[in-house]
Amino acid sequence: MSSRSVAVVLASGGMDSCTLVGLAAREHEVAMLHASYGQRTAARELRSFHAIADFYSVPTERRLNVSLAHLAAVGGSCLTDRAMPVPEGQFDREGIPTSYVPFRNANLLSIATSWGEVLGARRIFFGAMEEDSSGYPDCREVFIEAFNRLIQAGVRPETRLAVVAPLLHLTKAEVVRLGTRLGSPFHLTWSCYQSEDVACGRCDSCLLRLRGFREAGVEDPIPYASRPG
Repeated sequence: MSSRSVAVVLASGGMDSCTLVGLAAREHEVAMLHASYGQRTAARELRSFHAIADFYSVPTERRLNVSLAHLAAVGGSCLTDRAMPVPEGQFDREGIPTSYVPFRNANLLSIATSWGEVLGARRIFFGAMEEDSSGYPDCREVFIEAFNRLIQAGVRPETRLAVVAPLLHLTKAEVVRLGTRLGSPFHLTWSCYQSEDVACGRCDSCLLRLRGFREAGVEDPIPYASRPG
């Protein structure tokens, strides 16, 4: 039996969480948590989640796929509301984009806290990136600090569990370089907001990902319908 502590990793199936799994696996026994919340690419993301878990030999009992279908019922995001178009990505957009799913990360971290307490985990690895994301408010350091105070107030006294976000102040290019050093299986990942067969190459997530690989000097291994010139 391993003497290493357990870490719950929030894993969407994208490039950031893939790198996060590799980081966590260096020092912890990994438990991977995935959530389907009515997003357009839910089936494709779940496929990537399991492919990454297989790559790191995460046993089935330490994989948890949960439904947050209430987020789709709440709406308010182009990722969950088919009546709202997914806008083309813009690096210079001001304000919070319509791809923001209201308070999604608090929902995810709450489940991770519950599961982590049951597993006796010490860490929750969260792939938030404050400096090179779409500007989502629940990806900021202040949010993570507040959530850790909430954990301390709401778990058993003997529970020693905290959210860590090792990618928080990295750029996408730095994540690509880190993942490359770790041997992360980027070819198994999926980031596109609107397509499940070939990535669109136009949404915020695709543009941020493509820019990260380009600036890192690494070829992105997944197919795209179009790539910006």
